[in-house]
Amino acid sequence: MKEILKKFQRAEIQGYEIYRYLARRADEKNRKILERIASEELNHYRILKKYTGEDVSPPLISTLLMKLISVFLGYTFVVKMMELSEKRAEDSYEQVLEEIPEAKRMLEEEQHHENQLIRMLDEEKIGYIGSMVLGLNDALVELTGTLAGLTFALRVTRIVGLAGLITGIAASLSMAASEYLSQKSEKTGKSPLKASIYTGVAYILTVTLLIFPFFLFHNPYAALALSLIDAFLVILFFTFFVSVVKEEPFIRLFVEMLFISFGVAVVSFIIGVVARRILNIEI
Repeated sequence: MKEILKKFQRAEIQGYEIYRYLARRADEKNRKILERIASEELNHYRILKKYTGEDVSPPLISTLLMKLISVFLGYTFVVKMMELSEKRAEDSYEQVLEEIPEAKRMLEEEQHHENQLIRMLDEEKIGYIGSMVLGLNDALVELTGTLAGLTFALRVTRIVGLAGLITGIAASLSMAASEYLSQKSEKTGKSPLKASIYTGVAYILTVTLLIFPFFLFHNPYAALALSLIDAFLVILFFTFFVSVVKEEPFIRLFVEMLFISFGVAVVSFIIGVVARRILNIEI
């Protein structure tokens, strides 16, 4: 029982550290909520310490990792991850209700945390997820198909990479402009300029990852293979991000995006092979 309580104690002090860190980076509205939750996590730690008689430290690596993730992916993503942790804590505290009188109150507070966390999510970048998805999806579908088709039509890595780069930059500017005009005409309440920037940046970052192998390898098929692996990893990462912050099923999102992107790549591969043979073009 003491070891179980020390495990809870370690989780509480970790929650305190992470929520306090997020509070320093959040806007004023969310800062107060995060600071209050951090304070309650610290109070839970102190209650558990009365039973264990020991101080414990938060897990160093996972705590640093969560802080680092918040810098790149935003505090909303980390808060959602912490929300999942709060749900696990609820189940855990039910195991010790008979042993610790304060456990019932601690459980109620954990449930209260969950409700607060759901209500507080209003980070700007989350409001523009649709724009990021638009840029990323279009880049994946267009570039995987284009690179696959050009690889089997031209079979020269630098030429394929250059063609992909030109296509990608032109398409990213086109998509950003289209998103700007779309947001402006639909009057969604979002900034058309910010929406276009999110779309364009997501597109360009994806393009960079996909064409990089063609400037790294001389073998066009090895470059294409690595490019497709990059596409797979981008899809894996981004669908996980969206599934967490939007609370949508990960598997469905992942399979859908993977099927579309790689389906277009296969069709383009066939077109490239057929076009090369019909037109009889050699480079």
